[in-house]
Amino acid sequence: MDADVPIQTFRVTIRGRFDKLSEQARAYLVEAQDEHDIFKSGFTQEGTFTYDSKIDCFNLRYEVRVRGDNASEAAASQALGNAAGFLSTLRIGFRDLRATSMDMSAMWDRAAR
Repeated sequence: MDADVPIQTFRVTIRGRFDKLSEQARAYLVEAQDEHDIFKSGFTQEGTFTYDSKIDCFNLRYEVRVRGDNASEAAASQALGNAAGFLSTLRIGFRDLRATSMDMSAMWDRAAR
């Protein structure tokens, strides 16, 4: 990567739905639900996992830093990969992953003006 190209910071939200949860996965999600409340979440490089009380929909929030012409797409793609890896590692079934990203660098520039 060209060091002259500035790093852009994105907040990426991954949304999805749980799918075909095993009894063990569902039990884990029910037990850990208080730890994954939306009001306790933030955007982090590791990702913050939240979900609804019905164990139907979830969010993962990432802060992603990238360079390049297609930085928004690269940030979304990276976060989607991170989310799929995270959920797969926990053996949590999922479907319908989609990403939305916000360029925080541009937002901070506008706020400074």
